[in-house]
Amino acid sequence: MKKIIQTFKNIYKIEDLRARILTTLGLLLIYRLGSFVVLPGVDPSQLGNLHKQTSDGVLGLLDMFSGGAFSNASIFALGIMPYISASIVVQLLGIAIPYFQKLQHEGESGRKKITQITRYLTVLITGVQAPSYITNLRYQLPDTAFVGDQSLFWISSLIILVAGTMFIMWLGERITDKGIGNGISLIIMIGIIARLPFALVAEFGSRMDGAGGLIAFLLEIVILLVVVMFAILLVQGTRRIPVQYAKRIVGNKQYGGVRQYIPLKVNASGVMPIIFAQALMFVPMMIAGFSSSDSASGFAAAFADYTGFWYNFTFAIMIIIFTYFYTAITINPTQMAEDMKRNGGFIPGVKPGKKTVEFLDSVMSKITLPGSILLAIIAILPAFAVMAGVNNQFSRFYGGTSLLILVGVVLDTLQQIESHLLMRHYDGLVKSGRIKGKSGNAVGAAF
Repeated sequence: MKKIIQTFKNIYKIEDLRARILTTLGLLLIYRLGSFVVLPGVDPSQLGNLHKQTSDGVLGLLDMFSGGAFSNASIFALGIMPYISASIVVQLLGIAIPYFQKLQHEGESGRKKITQITRYLTVLITGVQAPSYITNLRYQLPDTAFVGDQSLFWISSLIILVAGTMFIMWLGERITDKGIGNGISLIIMIGIIARLPFALVAEFGSRMDGAGGLIAFLLEIVILLVVVMFAILLVQGTRRIPVQYAKRIVGNKQYGGVRQYIPLKVNASGVMPIIFAQALMFVPMMIAGFSSSDSASGFAAAFADYTGFWYNFTFAIMIIIFTYFYTAITINPTQMAEDMKRNGGFIPGVKPGKKTVEFLDSVMSKITLPGSILLAIIAILPAFAVMAGVNNQFSRFYGGTSLLILVGVVLDTLQQIESHLLMRHYDGLVKSGRIKGKSGNAVGAAF
């Protein structure tokens, strides 16, 4: 405890770090306050049916990602998901279209162009989703919930919803530039955390009213902590590849002659595969106009129930595919081999050059497969939790997107704080002074 208090004192002493943390908290507070600002023309006291619609199913997940803004008919109702969807499309275009491939290799100027294209695409996607959301409001809420001219309500709500998503995107970019951690990641995380107290209270109430009582509730908490520990191990797990550096003599100094290790992550893609897959799993519901699982039919109904077989099977397959995809664009064996060769390094027993590239590629393929399967298993754990009798709201924290986002973002943010402390020769947040974060691979790192 004494060490933790001293660490907070050290953080306060570093003016730049203190300013960044306060900026981050301030911008996140603005986001949370905005999620309670109801669209003009909607009576906030008559949102009961909308709350009921988002109490479970895929719409419940979507509401969780928006921090409850969806069920509040808020100006931020569509959240940051349109931006994430746009980012997915742009990254996929980078594989298929030469123009985007060229932009990816143009350095900072190319990155700025890609960011601009992503923003325009975000406006387009939000412009398509906003009418569906407004239509859903009209169906879910009674006529008395709407005040004023309805034509004006449609136009103003459409503009406000698009502007709300763009403002959230702007907040995320400001947090990344002026704050601490990745802004998009933190915005998603804070929305998830906001739903955790309600989920805990709902689960505690259901257990007190049913069989098992307090013992069953405490057992669920213990199981949840075990899942959290497993998720941390998955996020931080690595395989170390030895690299031997040859001796070199420059002037009167000797360089090299030592062995180092390249840490290859079992889950090099972080939680991005789950974010990608989850964003695409929302598409059928958006096409169906945000219908609930009760009113949807056919294809949309199969993907409206997040505890159903086809939803989870498709979700798991997509996660495995996206894990390989994102690992391929994150890890470049050719570049790693060239860097080793340039610095006089080689992997013992492996010839430099092409053989090293093949070896690294083989190792990454072998460790990515179990990593992707474990990621998929954690992602679909909420369905099994529901089958075991856990409340719908609380079950979403038994693995799934929410748990892995929380673990990944927290570790990445702590790692950045750790870096600021170590740069100024202060002790870190743990005794070893090293937190294994996922810098560059956290949620939103690609955005």
